[in-house]
Amino acid sequence: MVTLGRERWNDYFDLNLILRKAEQSLNAPTVHITDTVAPKSAGGIHDYYSNGDYWWPNPATSDGMPYIRRDGESNPDNFSQHRLILREMRTHVAQLASAYKIYKKEEFAQKAVLFLKEFFLDESTRMNPHLLYAQAIPGVSPGRGIGIIDTLHLIDVPLAIRALQASPHMTDEILAGLEQWFADYLHWMSHHENGIEEMNENNNHSVCWFVQAATFALFTNHAEMLDFCRVQFKERLIPDQMDLDGSFPRELARTKPYGYSIFMLDNMITLCHILSTPHVNLWTFELPDGRGIKKGIEFLLPYMIEKESWPYAHDVESYESWPVGISSLLFTGLAYDSVPSLHLWRTLEQDPQVGEVRRNMAIRQPLLWL
Repeated sequence: MVTLGRERWNDYFDLNLILRKAEQSLNAPTVHITDTVAPKSAGGIHDYYSNGDYWWPNPATSDGMPYIRRDGESNPDNFSQHRLILREMRTHVAQLASAYKIYKKEEFAQKAVLFLKEFFLDESTRMNPHLLYAQAIPGVSPGRGIGIIDTLHLIDVPLAIRALQASPHMTDEILAGLEQWFADYLHWMSHHENGIEEMNENNNHSVCWFVQAATFALFTNHAEMLDFCRVQFKERLIPDQMDLDGSFPRELARTKPYGYSIFMLDNMITLCHILSTPHVNLWTFELPDGRGIKKGIEFLLPYMIEKESWPYAHDVESYESWPVGISSLLFTGLAYDSVPSLHLWRTLEQDPQVGEVRRNMAIRQPLLWL
């Protein structure tokens, strides 16, 4: 990972804002997957459930079944409460852990550990470590492999847990339980047919699978999985998904090509950040034809700097809300000493409120990653 000394935190982060957000989280109630029951779920109250974003009632049938797909158009009536609860937990934990990392106030650690314990460990409120019923489609499927993208928002949590280990509130028992939860989830997503299906997708979904697998493997000391992710980055993700100019053609073919291109590159850069070591540096990796993460950055960064020069179709939804201050701008700036990337990181909105944009920002507190 790219590192950043404590003495430079002020150069890239608003530490007072991190403090204010953590103070808000101190007063927030803990949240649990069991807070809301999904009426259409084939699972129980501890099982995560969601509907596919772009699926709508069928106008040709009296009961709306089976749902039909309208790519790029999110159905606001689909069940999303578990997704929002998961993201809310992640956000509070990341905010509290970041403030604890900076200020070492035990009240932040205590509340963060409470969020974690109740969400992942307590028998009455825990989430089961699988996504069997994610992105279900009424009348079509009770859950799909591509639903595993929903837990992309969990990747901040292992980094937060590591930051909290300095606190006596993160007891050995709680830490062991959290490590076991993520080990169990990693095993499920790498062995169950839904997880294998997601891993083998040929677009942003497979990249997001590897981002999660790499993060959870790093947290649980799964060296074999980390090596597998590095090989797949070099031998499959870059060769199969990046064009010679650095673009991602399958994302450009979507109805939201600008947002999906940003989302894709953001996650590819996060993979570089997670998986790079002194011995395997993915920031400098290139195929013989020049394709690599640097080529992807060279393609997209100019269009993030001057959005009006974007030569492709405009997104059917939330086009006006991009670009934003995604964490990969900071990681790129530090890895390559890139002034344009660091300038964008400092000037773009880092805490956007548009739901569609927030849904496509995996990392909420990049300080935890440095």
